[in-house]
Amino acid sequence: MNMAGPYYLGLDVGTQGTKGVVTDAQGCAIVARASFSYDLIEGLPAGAAEQHPHTWWEAVQHVVRDLCQQGGFDPERVAGVGVSGQQHGFVALDGKDNVIRPAKLWCDTTCAGEAEELSRELGRTIPPGFTAPKILWMQRHEPELFARLDTVLLPHDYINFLLSGEKTMEPGDASGTGLFDVAERCFDARALATIGASLADEIPPLIEPGAPAGALQRSAADALGLPAGITVASGGGDNMMSAIGAGATRTGVGVLSLGTSATIFAYADKPIIDPEGAIAGFCDSTGGWLPLLCIMNATGVLEELASSYRGLHDLDSLTRLASEVPLGCDGLLFLPYLQGERVPNLPNAKGRLIDVTPGTLAPGHLFRAALEGVTLNLAWGFERLRGLGLDLKSLRVVGGGSKNEFWVRMLSDAIGVPVQRLAEPEAAALGGALQAQWTCTGQTDPEASIDLIAADYVQFEGAAVTPDAGAKREYDRLLERFRGETERCFGPL
Repeated sequence: MNMAGPYYLGLDVGTQGTKGVVTDAQGCAIVARASFSYDLIEGLPAGAAEQHPHTWWEAVQHVVRDLCQQGGFDPERVAGVGVSGQQHGFVALDGKDNVIRPAKLWCDTTCAGEAEELSRELGRTIPPGFTAPKILWMQRHEPELFARLDTVLLPHDYINFLLSGEKTMEPGDASGTGLFDVAERCFDARALATIGASLADEIPPLIEPGAPAGALQRSAADALGLPAGITVASGGGDNMMSAIGAGATRTGVGVLSLGTSATIFAYADKPIIDPEGAIAGFCDSTGGWLPLLCIMNATGVLEELASSYRGLHDLDSLTRLASEVPLGCDGLLFLPYLQGERVPNLPNAKGRLIDVTPGTLAPGHLFRAALEGVTLNLAWGFERLRGLGLDLKSLRVVGGGSKNEFWVRMLSDAIGVPVQRLAEPEAAALGGALQAQWTCTGQTDPEASIDLIAADYVQFEGAAVTPDAGAKREYDRLLERFRGETERCFGPL
């Protein structure tokens, strides 16, 4: 048994599964990794996206047991755990800490009406995916359940609660609720009161990043095979944790995360607020801010296409076919809004194929059109980020989609900046482990730097992919068409 260490556990509780890594603080390396997949609840009405929080806890137990059985570290020398979680999900507990109903997730669009109402009332844009509209939806549509509501938690808060027995929130994930004053880093009393007078009492205490959420309680330690009493870090939303794992803990470092949704974000040392609400002005989970673009339709679009060709093509073969199709897909344009969209704000939109001509329904054309559609939507949002003053000259790409080299090249060409792949694509789980290390170190060294800790782990895979000037001009023209067709199909934005 390797007796080095201390070791730190990072968990990323996502929409499609939970991933875990264990890091060795002495060697600054990942020594074990594991994952466990799950799905959304099936058979729900159109626009609904839900999971039961018990699913996440079962996955966490499976992942941690798997990690401990691999033999690459001594579980008794694990010093802390940090949890990343999918943002915006609404976990409702009653007075006995029972889950009242399945959690409505970030990609649930059934709350669009409530989001519009809150936006009008508060004078700022509240996207349907945020937590606040979900709470109002429950009040309107499930009043008997709402009457039992005692505690509002986010997904990572719920896992922290099961780990430590303590109910807490931290500014990063909390800033994605729609109930938070990002500039002041506290909950907005007016926003809370807009939903209900009791809501302020149902929000758990806010702790700062770097402060522990608690210690691993005996029941959780027994379930996971870890020592009781180790530190449970504050954790954060998946984007906040990905920022740490990608080294976006200083100004100028941008991250592109390609998962079910896709995000572009960067550390900022002051709030960046978009008056139109397209860019989320989040806090981060290190004490700064994290302006963020999020689009809902990313790898899910590609996987939907691949599922249609099951037995004939997989993602790799479809990518090869797409690489043989010229830029612009011979005129075929795909508006990839399969689940509605957050940016642009089109919660009820459907995907559109435009200008289908003979030959363009072939697998390669369709897949390239899907890749281009997602890419153009990201490029559109990136322009908005820059317009708000965020100066990003390069991006670090993480997430499952980062493994697709052809897509990474396309993204660099369309967005117009160098894109570099990280050696560790699962940055959120790594970020959880690094935050746990920072939290533990900070208990004896208050000057401990999360930036220096993260820098020791960040490694790149290959050279940066730099944009081709000619391709950039073509994508610029294609983006103008993409915008125009979006407005023609869905109205002025």
